[in-house]
Amino acid sequence: MKRSDMQAQPPQHQHRQPGFTAEMYPAPQDRMEDYKAAGKLEGKVAIVTGGDSGIGRAVAIGFAMEGADVAIVYLNEDSDAETTCECVQYQGRRCLLIKGDLGDQKFCNNVVAKTVSKLGKLDILVNNAGEQHVQNELADISSEQLQRTFRTNIFSMFYMTQAALKHMHGDASIINTTSVTAYKDKQQLIDYAATKGAIVAFTRSLSQQLASRNIRVNAVAPGPIWTPLIPASFSAEEVEEFGRSSPLGRPGQPDEVAPSYIFLASSDASYMTGQVLHPNGGTIVNG
Repeated sequence: MKRSDMQAQPPQHQHRQPGFTAEMYPAPQDRMEDYKAAGKLEGKVAIVTGGDSGIGRAVAIGFAMEGADVAIVYLNEDSDAETTCECVQYQGRRCLLIKGDLGDQKFCNNVVAKTVSKLGKLDILVNNAGEQHVQNELADISSEQLQRTFRTNIFSMFYMTQAALKHMHGDASIINTTSVTAYKDKQQLIDYAATKGAIVAFTRSLSQQLASRNIRVNAVAPGPIWTPLIPASFSAEEVEEFGRSSPLGRPGQPDEVAPSYIFLASSDASYMTGQVLHPNGGTIVNG
């Protein structure tokens, strides 16, 4: 199916987060099948959090196609993670699967230590894992939900980056996943949008702190992308309409977003730090 023909998806809903790829119809385009690699990350080692499915899967596979070994961090989606790992290994690269909760600082420290021990070094950190929970009223956001969303979406970036920086040197790259919701209101996702705004500020401030070390820090702010998080978050009726309001009139696919991460991780972006790329289907940001 051509991307231009994917105007919508059938109504569907999954009753748990982060969601499973196998239950989605149509399946996301996340295998980077049309991507043309050029060895841009040859010999590099990367960590991709939330790398089991969706954008993280496409990024992990794209990195492997460009020559990087990849550690994939995921919560509990074993089958999705194993599929992604097989795709990375198919490219002739090493893949390390690490399962656990990124809201736990001790776990984040262990992720980095295990990656360096097994894969030898760390050149690229992609802070991509995230969660969101729909609430129609601010009063409905419980303390538990608020704390959980911030732990997963923003605290984990602090934990992972603090641990990673002990092993990163010049020409290393940190890439954070923010969202179009940091720039364009989404009234049902106030706590999620707040974390994504925090990620933009985190990216900009950290980029200045690390510039003297020649460690680049950038972010990607996807728009409506067809990933397992969507049917796991919204009602079946909302999923059917997902992405239609974008200027291109459809949701994006993970493999349309992953090249932004590949660019930022590579020497092609050697003069970029503190920046945010916007693969969002045409929404004008800061215009």
